[in-house]
Amino acid sequence: MSHISTVRYTGNLHNDLTHLQSGDTISTDAPTDNNGKGEAFSPTDLLATSLAACALTIMGMKADDLSVGLAGARAEVGKEMAANPRRVAKVTVDFYLNADLDERSRAVLEAAAHTCPVAKSLSADLVQEFVFHYE
Repeated sequence: MSHISTVRYTGNLHNDLTHLQSGDTISTDAPTDNNGKGEAFSPTDLLATSLAACALTIMGMKADDLSVGLAGARAEVGKEMAANPRRVAKVTVDFYLNADLDERSRAVLEAAAHTCPVAKSLSADLVQEFVFHYE
């Protein structure tokens, strides 16, 4: 297995993450409810956001297969934490898609969202709630 990224702890509960193939970087901070300042995504924010990004990516692949446009689609992500042990208990993703999508396309895209690798990799104990809005 080859490495995909590096993570450097920079102090004060911050990390710098670098994607090795592209050189793209992001930072994390601990959340305000866990001793951080909330100055960047927390690691659990990234987990929740990765679910939405993965779902939209798989939906984009299906949209290409269907020859329908998905550009401009967006997702709003929420998460709920639990204690003992501290963990992400629920991720809610509201997807906003084009109202012009026909019923068949909507059904295919909605089903595809749930098949993304991140969704399939998370614990069965983590509730994944996907809500689709057409506007």
